[in-house]
Amino acid sequence: MPSRVSLLRLALWLVVAGVILTPLGLVISLALGGNQLPELLSRGLGEAALNSLISTTVSAVLAVVIGTAVALLLDHSDAYGSGPLRLLLLSPLVMPPFVGAIAWLQLAGPNQGINRLVEGELWNIYGLDGVIVLLTLHSYPIVYVVVSAGLRAIPADLEQAAALSGAGPFTVLRTVTLPLLRPALLSAFTLTAVANLADFGIPAIIGSPAGVETLATMMYRFMESGTVSNPLQTVSTIGVVLLVLGVVAVIADFVVSRRAGRSRSDGGAAAITRLGALRLPATVVGWVLGLTATLAPILALVYRALLPAPGVPFTLETISLGNFTAALTNPRTSQAIATSVTLALSAALICGALGWLIALVTTRVPARSNVALTLTVLLPTALPGLIIGVGWLILGRYTGIYNTHWVILGAYVCAFTALVVQAVRGPLSSSPAAFEEAARVAGAGELRALLSTTGALALPAAVAGAALVAVTAVRELTVSVLLIAPGSTTLGVQLFNLQQAGNYNQAAALALLFAVVGVAALALVVRSPGRGTKKGASRA
Repeated sequence: MPSRVSLLRLALWLVVAGVILTPLGLVISLALGGNQLPELLSRGLGEAALNSLISTTVSAVLAVVIGTAVALLLDHSDAYGSGPLRLLLLSPLVMPPFVGAIAWLQLAGPNQGINRLVEGELWNIYGLDGVIVLLTLHSYPIVYVVVSAGLRAIPADLEQAAALSGAGPFTVLRTVTLPLLRPALLSAFTLTAVANLADFGIPAIIGSPAGVETLATMMYRFMESGTVSNPLQTVSTIGVVLLVLGVVAVIADFVVSRRAGRSRSDGGAAAITRLGALRLPATVVGWVLGLTATLAPILALVYRALLPAPGVPFTLETISLGNFTAALTNPRTSQAIATSVTLALSAALICGALGWLIALVTTRVPARSNVALTLTVLLPTALPGLIIGVGWLILGRYTGIYNTHWVILGAYVCAFTALVVQAVRGPLSSSPAAFEEAARVAGAGELRALLSTTGALALPAAVAGAALVAVTAVRELTVSVLLIAPGSTTLGVQLFNLQQAGNYNQAAALALLFAVVGVAALALVVRSPGRGTKKGASRA
């Protein structure tokens, strides 16, 4: 008779198969049902693929360079004001990319912001270069998070030994720190490249008006324009290509993470580099980057949101809160807020419970299927949200839940369960087995011992992961943009629609609220690793 743990594993596989494998399998089967490649090639597939390759690769490389420099500056040096600087530099992490795109349009769009201060144009953000810049600005904080964790794992005595041998700070960085960070840098590049390949908002808002199309925006155009005879099959063909890339990226990142985990030791207190004469210049560069990445686009949103209409001079007499009132009292916005909050909370509860159980089973109970189950759950994180949306659109039509809230909720569970699994796996992997053994000795069964000991200890991490799901889902655009129906518009889609309809002032007002809430939330949770580490070892 199968044990209760085995039955739980089987139940988890059935749920994962239903919410992840089935919609993705439908995308594959639909794509293989017809040869849409010739039509795709005639409609610009090659150019879209090239644009995706260039924007993804260049932005990922730049993000790794910038994110690594930011991690070294904030967590590995004695730069001035690292606390508030950290808040500024990490704020793009909590601002949805499409909100950032709307903000930067006010700052560097045609006849906007900096382009109004000079004759001609200083820089027109529309185009492939604008897409690359914004993808970089919104992805370097991901690199920071990964590299910062890698820095904390480097034993401080290795860097101290090099310094005592006469090596200068930059020699230590080049010969000791960066080589030890290679797994983290590779993982950061993979995660960033996948995220940028999957992004829809920035290319749609910044690239499409200039005729720059990526694979993600091409999929959206085919679905919305009706210019192809079989849009679902055509889009599914593109989706299969992205799915293959996603599988490769997830496996590569998983292998790198496991190898890094086996070779990583507890570094204890991190060594802090004394910058000396470079301390002030490095701090200034950090503040310039932080102000440019966060404060400048927010101020541009404030400027646009407070103007009653485009072209009106910005003076004390013309400043108005009318755009905020109009945006928030718009019936579609009110309905979108209610829908997004309901879906976000529901997704948080489901993903929290499902992710907690999956992480618990795959981490604490040895089985051959653990790696396969983990990779399956992580796969949606490497896919464009449009692929998940297409999969659930097809599934919704087969199951009768299309044009309902349920199809969006299912897509959210598919897309965001991995956030909880990733949050819980870390604490579980470091929990001693003695707790479970003690419970078994006391008479508890295998499942009860698992749930009541290490499972209970991991609940705070699961709650944190569920909160991250709620925050992510409430501002989400890409997954739901193809799934909305009358009465089920989400907040992210409503903001996107305002921007696309040319209602720029109301869009700016709503985008500003997105940005302020995100930065405020980050300010409540951001912590400086340096508080505990800068009292530790340091390098001369």
